[in-house]
Amino acid sequence: MYFTIGGRRVQSGLYRVTYVGEESTTPVAKVAKTFGNGQEPTLLASSATARKSRHELEAFHGRQDPNAVKVAWPHLSNNDRFIRWAARVAIEHQPVETWADKALTESDSKIQVEALLALARVAGVCPQHRTDSSPPVDTQMRDKLLAAVLAIDLPKLDATSQLTVQRTLQIILTRFGRPDDATVQKLTVALAPLFPAESFELNWLLCETLGWLQSPTVAAKAMALIDAAPTQEEQVQYARSIRLLKAGWNDELQTAYFEWFLKAANYRGGASFAKFIEFIRNDAVASLSDAQKDSLKEVLAKKPVQKSALENLGAIFKGRPETNWTLDELSQAARTDLKQRDFRNGRKMFAAAGCFACHRFRNQGGMTGPDLTTAGRRYSSHDLLDQVVNPSKVINDQFSAVTVVTDEGLVHTGVVVNLGGDRLTLNTDLTDPNKRVNIDRNSIEELIASKTSPMPAGLFNRMTKDEILDLTAYLISGGDAGHEYFQK
Repeated sequence: MYFTIGGRRVQSGLYRVTYVGEESTTPVAKVAKTFGNGQEPTLLASSATARKSRHELEAFHGRQDPNAVKVAWPHLSNNDRFIRWAARVAIEHQPVETWADKALTESDSKIQVEALLALARVAGVCPQHRTDSSPPVDTQMRDKLLAAVLAIDLPKLDATSQLTVQRTLQIILTRFGRPDDATVQKLTVALAPLFPAESFELNWLLCETLGWLQSPTVAAKAMALIDAAPTQEEQVQYARSIRLLKAGWNDELQTAYFEWFLKAANYRGGASFAKFIEFIRNDAVASLSDAQKDSLKEVLAKKPVQKSALENLGAIFKGRPETNWTLDELSQAARTDLKQRDFRNGRKMFAAAGCFACHRFRNQGGMTGPDLTTAGRRYSSHDLLDQVVNPSKVINDQFSAVTVVTDEGLVHTGVVVNLGGDRLTLNTDLTDPNKRVNIDRNSIEELIASKTSPMPAGLFNRMTKDEILDLTAYLISGGDAGHEYFQK
C-alpha cells in the first residue's frame, strides 16, 4: 500500500485486499493450454504427474499400511524433493521392524541415504524429548546406522545426497550419543577429506559435525572459510560451529578467531543478533584452557571498535588507487567481455562493495534496499551499471530518503519504513536496520524528498575492470554458477 508524503510515494504495512464490485468472483475453471495436436505441454503434464505421485504417497502419512513401504521405497531417489520427502514420511509411519534391515542393507546409495535418515528419525529419541520413562538409548542401532553410513562411498554421492547423509549423521550423533573412540576416528577420517566442499550448505554441516567430533584439521579449514566467506551469515555459522572445538588450534588460529569477534560486533541483524554473537564468544572462551586464556589475554581484552557496515565489508579495497569509471567504458566492456567470468570473484565483489549490507540476494544480505536476486531479469548489463555509476539518476520510490524537520528544529534524514496513525518511522542508516527514529507526524514542520540516493556513489572506483565485470555477471546470472557467463 502506498501513501503520498511531500509529493513522493512511500510504502507502509501489510494490508488485506478485498474486491468490491459487480463482477463475478467465482473461481475460473482451469483450462489447460494445448498445442496444435491437442496435447498438453510437457511441463504441465509432468507437473500433474508429480502432484499425483505426491498425493498418493501422502495418503500413507499418519497411518500404517502393508503396501506403504513397497510403494514409497522407489520414490526415495526421486529428483523432486517434495516427492522424496513424502515417500520418507510415509515409510516413517510404518512399523520400523518391517523396513529397518532394508534401510541398512539397501544397495542404491541415493535411496539408502534417505532410508537411513528415516531410520535415524524414528529409532532415536531427541534429547529434548527424553524423559525418565523413555527407553534407554539403543546403542546397537546407533552402531548399525553409523556402519551403514561409513560403508557408503561418500565422495561419489551427488550434492543432494551429500546434504542428506550429513544431516543423517547429525541426527544419529545427537539422538544416540557419542560412539566409541574407534568409530569417532573412522568418521573423522571419512569426513575430513570432504571439507571444505563446493557449497556453503554442505560446508556448514561438515564444519558442525567435524567440530563435534573434535577433528584436528577443522580449525584451520574453518578459519580459512571465515576469512574467505563474503557474507556475515556464512562467517557466523562457521564461527558458531567451532566454538566448542578444542583440537587443532594454535596461537595464530585462535588469535584470528577472537579477532573475528571484534569485527562481527559491527555486523547487523535482528534485535537479538548482538547477544547471539556474544553467546558464541562466551562458549569459545569457556572452551579454552587456562594456559590458552593466558596466551590470548591481549586479544581477549580488546573491545570492538564501532565501524559502519560499509567500512567492514569494503576493507579489501583499502589502499587501492581510485579509478573514476565512466558508464560508457564499463558498458562497452560488458558488451564484449561478459564471458568466462569468475563466479567466486563476482560473489566476493558483491560482498566487498557492501551490497550485502542493504540488499537481499538469494536469501542472504540485508533488506533495507531492493532485493537484487532477479535484477538480471529486469535490467540489461548497461542498466545495472548505470544504477551503480549514477545511483541518484533514478531512485526507487520505496527506498528514497526524506528529510524531516520538526517544529523543535530537529532534522532527521532516512527512509520511511512505517507510517501509522500519528507516527512516522525513519530508518536513518540503511546498513543498520535497527537505526530508526520515531517522529510524531503532528510535530513535522517540513518534509522534503531527497534527490540523492541512499546508495553511495563511487562503489566501483576501487575495483578493477575485471572485478566489475565479474560482479555484473554475478548479478545478471542471479547467482547461478552454471550460467553461460561463467563457462570456461
